[in-house]
Order: sequence, then structure tokens, then C-alpha cells
Amino acid sequence: MYICRMNYIRNFCIIAHIDHGKSTLADRLIERTKTLDEREMENQVLDDMDLERERGITIKSHAIQMNYASGGEKYVLNLIDTPGHVDFSYEVSRAIASSEGALLVVDATQGVQAQTISNVYLAVEHNLEIIPIINKIDMESAQVDVVKDQVIELLGCKEDDILLCSARTGQGVDEILEAIVHRIPPPAGDPGAPLQALIFDSVFNSFRGIIAYFKVENGSISKGEHVKFFNTGMDYVADEVGVLKMKLSPREKVECGSVGYIISGIKDATEVKVGDTITSFDGPCLKAIGGFEEVKPMLFAGVYPVDPDEYENLRTSLEKLQLNDASLVFEPENSLALGFGFRCGFLGLLHLEIVQERLYREFDMDVITTVPNVSYKVYTTQGTVVDVHNPSGLPSLTTINHIEEPYIDAQIISKAEFFGPIMKLCLDKRGTLVNQHYLTTDRIELNYSMPLSEIVFDFYDKLKSISKGYASFDYHIIGYKPAELVKLDILLNGEMVDALSCLIHKDNAYDFGRHMCEKLKELIPRHQFDIAVQAAIGSKIIARETVRQVRKDVTAKCYGGDITRKRKLLEKQKKGKKRMRQIGQVQVPQSAFMAVLKI
Repeated sequence: MYICRMNYIRNFCIIAHIDHGKSTLADRLIERTKTLDEREMENQVLDDMDLERERGITIKSHAIQMNYASGGEKYVLNLIDTPGHVDFSYEVSRAIASSEGALLVVDATQGVQAQTISNVYLAVEHNLEIIPIINKIDMESAQVDVVKDQVIELLGCKEDDILLCSARTGQGVDEILEAIVHRIPPPAGDPGAPLQALIFDSVFNSFRGIIAYFKVENGSISKGEHVKFFNTGMDYVADEVGVLKMKLSPREKVECGSVGYIISGIKDATEVKVGDTITSFDGPCLKAIGGFEEVKPMLFAGVYPVDPDEYENLRTSLEKLQLNDASLVFEPENSLALGFGFRCGFLGLLHLEIVQERLYREFDMDVITTVPNVSYKVYTTQGTVVDVHNPSGLPSLTTINHIEEPYIDAQIISKAEFFGPIMKLCLDKRGTLVNQHYLTTDRIELNYSMPLSEIVFDFYDKLKSISKGYASFDYHIIGYKPAELVKLDILLNGEMVDALSCLIHKDNAYDFGRHMCEKLKELIPRHQFDIAVQAAIGSKIIARETVRQVRKDVTAKCYGGDITRKRKLLEKQKKGKKRMRQIGQVQVPQSAFMAVLKI
């Protein structure tokens, strides 16, 4: 049995760019510390969602406790494996807030990438001890010396501080474990102070209620203790506390500096907030733990149930999903075309896609997602400022003074040979070059100021294709700037479909409107009457396509006689079609909404 003492606890996370080998390294650490036996081990063992395994990406931070012996002493290592995609950087910030050290993994074949740099800045802000590791040194295309120079320039460390490993083969993993023990400091809390524990994640269990994951900053928490959540003011009895092995492992007490979980029979998802502080009810701490950054959604889209009766079920599903994904925010809204639903805030297009997929898989919810928009600031002639997340919320044109849109500082790192195509892509997306410098003779870093709305759709995919997968991309919001935006509406038989409306820069409106009409013509099934698909800016129609009617041969039964008999039948059909057009409903399939997102 391992005795848990603060000087022998190490809390650390693994940070890296996407696909640099974080999950594989976590697998090797778990193997070496014999946390799981061979029968239980599998690839990406911490990625417990089917979605993570299918896509080969980490979506959620995962915590696990490992035991390790070194120099005759027994240590407890709490590992938090983090995602690498820019859309899940909020997960990374939460893992960093719960750690004292970070393993910075850099791919020996690709070198320092944009997300690597941004994660390092996060770790430095929280004063974490960073251990640089160069992974994939067994690959033929590995450039170990070049990547070492990049890491030294980034961190200002010595060459001896950099560890070399191959997470695939297990080479160098023992040295990493020793470095964790000797270079990462133990937690700096006070075991005798009042209880202060930071909630960094939570999950919903249909049998036991909400399970909150926390790190004890000061004091300790025992089974059966009467505790209080500082910010919500709610109090509970800790029915069960314990540590996070591969499965939940109950303990009588979770001590200062440790990472653990609490089950207290909470059923209401709104009562548990990530970033809240758990304290003792009888002797509470004086203030909550600070330094936990608020999530800022970058992208807004409407999420509506396919069946309107499922509205309340969708609300419950979103609340449960929000427990596990604190970067998802939502509020109720209604739409003329789709009825009641929710306006949801996401960190990016991949995040939106993952949330939609998780709603379907985990909660069996079929939803329609509207065209994503970023948040705009509209300055009215009365001197007020309105935040607009949805085109239908735009004030009338006569009351608008000007509109401002969010701008980002985009950082792109690529091979120098792709410099020209990348610059053209950024200029096409209304980007302005701020800075460029060569990291090495064949690697360049570009900084662009560009509108957020231009990168949320297809920028990342285009960047990857023109750079043959080599370019990496990271961004952060720098503020708002005035923009010439127009509201583009889609009309079906003269009826506006507000779910397909969007705010767009006037230079792109004509092309986008034409594309929308062409795509909808392909995807809307043919009805028994003509359907006019139109794109309009205000009252001006800028593009039109027609979905042709399905015609039934009404003259088939008329096998002979005078031509007037056939004419009579055709005239009767024409009147019926006219009436049908007036009262007929155009059914727009979900695939049409999804295809419009991808234009």
C-alpha cells in the first residue's frame, strides 16, 4: 500500500500539438508503472470515447493516478492527458490549472508547431515546471538536432534538459519517469488549512448522479464530510471520495495535493460548475481559488430537435453534456422555420461537429444545426451597442450606425516552400500580414490579423491541403474592428428560411449566395410543384435556382378520342399544381443544412 504524503506527490499534464504522440506516451507511462496489467492495456487507453478512437484525437482531458518507486521512495503520480487541437484549448487550460509540471512533447519529424507554442505560453503563465521531450526519434525522417535547436529557442533551456524518446517503442520512457519525480515540484498546499479543492471536470452517471473531479489545494477531504460548493453556495455530504485510477478507486480520505473525485448524489447539472471551489461546511475557507479562465465561445449556431416534442429532452442532454464539456454554452431561442431550440456557443467548427455527434451517440438526440456565426457588435444610431449572435437578431438597417466583427491574431508555422500559397490564402480571407520570420532556414512563422468569421468554415482544411499537411495554425482574439457586413437570406418559394440566413462580408455575398442556391437545388427533394430557391440581400434577389416539379402523366388513361380530352385533363392538373404550390410545404432535409455548413 502506498502512503500518500505531499512531498511524494507529482501532478503533471502532457501538452503538445495534435498528433505528436501524447496519448501514446501516456500509454507507455501507464505500462511502465504497472497501473494496468497487459490484459487491460490497449492503444489510446485513456481515450475512452469511441469518437476519440475513431478519429485518433483526444477530445477530453483524462486524469489517472500511477504509483512509481524511485531511489527507495514510493511516489504517487497524477497524470492529466490533454487534447492537442486548437478547438479544445480550454481543456488544456483546465489541466494546466490542476498541475505543477508539464511534459512538452514535440514530434522529431515535424518540430515545434503553432499549438506547441501556445500551450507553452499557457504553462509558463501558471509557473509550471516544463520538461521538454522530443518524441518519434525512431522515425527515418526524424531531425533530432534541428528540433533540439527549436525547443532551446522556444524555452531558453539547456540541451541536457531535453529528453529523447520513442513513445511507440518505449525507448526513453524510464528517463521521463525519473525526470517527473526529480524535476517537477511537489504540491505547495497547507494540509492543516481549511479545505480548498478546485473542480476541474465532472461527469454525469445515471445511477450515482454527478461525479466531480477535483484537486485538493489545501486541507483534505474525507468520506462522509459535510462540504459546500463556494460559488453556488450549495452544501452536500460526501457519500464517496477517492482517487482516479482507470476506474474510480474509493478512499477514506483524499489528502492535500492529490487529485480525486467526489460523489454526493447531485442530480441537477446546474449545481456543479467547473472552476468552483469545494470547502468544508463547518470551517470554510475565506475565498475561492482564482486563476481559472472563463471560456469564451468563438462560434455560435442554433441547435434544434428534429422532432419538436424532444425540446425538453434536448435541454437535459445539453446540460449533461455541459458537465463533461464546460466550454459548451447554450441559451434557449426559437426560429420561424425550426421552432424551439438553443443557441449554442462553440470553440470552433470541430467542437461543433463533436458536440453534434456526441448528442446523437450518447443521448440518442437527432438535431438540426444552423449555419454557424461569430458574435458581432452592432452600433445603433441611438448610441447603444447590441451583441448579435444570430442574423435574425440584427436590428433594422435604418437604425444601424456600423457593425464591428471580431479579429484574431493568427500564427502559422510552415515549411518555407509553401510561403506563397499560404500568403494568397490569408489575403483571400481578408488577412493583413503583421509579422514574418524564419525559425530555421526552411521553416517560417507568419502572423496575420484577420476576421474570425473567415477562418471558422474551411480555413484549416485549405491550409492543410496547400501545405501538404505541414502547416500548423493557432489563434487568439485581439478585439473588434468595423466591417462592411450584409445579411444574406435564403428564400424557398418566397418564404424566408431563417435557419439558413447568415451575416457575411459584402464582397463574398454574391458568390456565397450562388453556391447556397446551387447546393440546395441538389439537396432539396423534388416536390409536386416547382420550388424557387433564391438568395437575397434585403429586397434584392442576387441568385436563383429552381427545383423542378415531379410530373405525373395524367393523360396515360386517355387512350384515344379528341385532343380536347387530353387538354382538359392537363388544365385540371395545372390548377391543382397552382393550388398545391400555395398550400404546399417545402421539406428541407438535415443533409441540406449540413451541406450548407460545409460550403
